[in-house]
Amino acid sequence: MFAVATTAIVIAMVLALVRAIAGPSLYDRVLAGNSFGTKTVLLIGLMGFLTGRPDFLDIALLYALINFTGTLAILRFFSYRKPSRACAAPTQKAAPSQKEGAP
Repeated sequence: MFAVATTAIVIAMVLALVRAIAGPSLYDRVLAGNSFGTKTVLLIGLMGFLTGRPDFLDIALLYALINFTGTLAILRFFSYRKPSRACAAPTQKAAPSQKEGAP
């Protein structure tokens, strides 16, 4: 039973990884990365249960927190990033104005 659950989680992780690589947009890739992290948390918890080590649950909870904050940070970074227009239209510097009677 647990081998089937582990296999299903690993297959879902591979599918999420494929979506992260082939995702047509940035948000699809971020969502696939978040899904991969969530399935990693499930796998760590399952492995902790199978080996009888409750310490793995603490590691899984910590990884879930890092996954959540990392996803928020990536989304915030890309929502505030503006495309630079420096290459498209270079700014012209105005020559300093000179008065007509000055040498």
